[in-house]
Amino acid sequence: MLALLLTFSLSAQYLINDHLISPKAGELIEKIGSELTEKTGVHAYLIASNDHLEKRANLYEYIKRYEGRMERPWIALLFLPNNKRLGILVSDKALKNSYDDGEVKKYAVRILASADKNSEQSKYDVAMVQAYSELADEIAASKGKSLSHTIKDEGRWFLDIVTWVVYLGAILVFWVYFGRPIYIRIRYGKQKRQG
Repeated sequence: MLALLLTFSLSAQYLINDHLISPKAGELIEKIGSELTEKTGVHAYLIASNDHLEKRANLYEYIKRYEGRMERPWIALLFLPNNKRLGILVSDKALKNSYDDGEVKKYAVRILASADKNSEQSKYDVAMVQAYSELADEIAASKGKSLSHTIKDEGRWFLDIVTWVVYLGAILVFWVYFGRPIYIRIRYGKQKRQG
């Protein structure tokens, strides 16, 4: 197992990893990264590290230690679970227009924050592959290209429906417990005074 990890980490180009992401997930990231670079010329990196940073540490200062391993133009998805930090950094400000920061992070946060019985390793793998895949898809789309190795989020419509059902349920609960009693008091309170 150790030999497999060492072999994979030596051959990895787009994943800079402190053994937070498994080799299987790393292979997916490498495939997506290679296809993205081939079709767009943009290099997307995932940096998953156990490093501890100060609370308000500048991520651009932090990433300088990895710049020698990255080719320009680059976009880096930075995952630092010990600091609860997730960031996306770019080598060129023009690249910021090629993705939606909040949308990409949403994929990772949704999985990392889920309360389920999956192991921490599984969560890291799924969250980072999903976020990296979304980042690559968005970059490719901004260049008028599409990727075949990314993970298409076919269940997005289902999650949107579930989100709306939750919102509607919250509104209904608010109405039943707060809105309706106030409405009844106001309506019937005025009638008693008039009668």
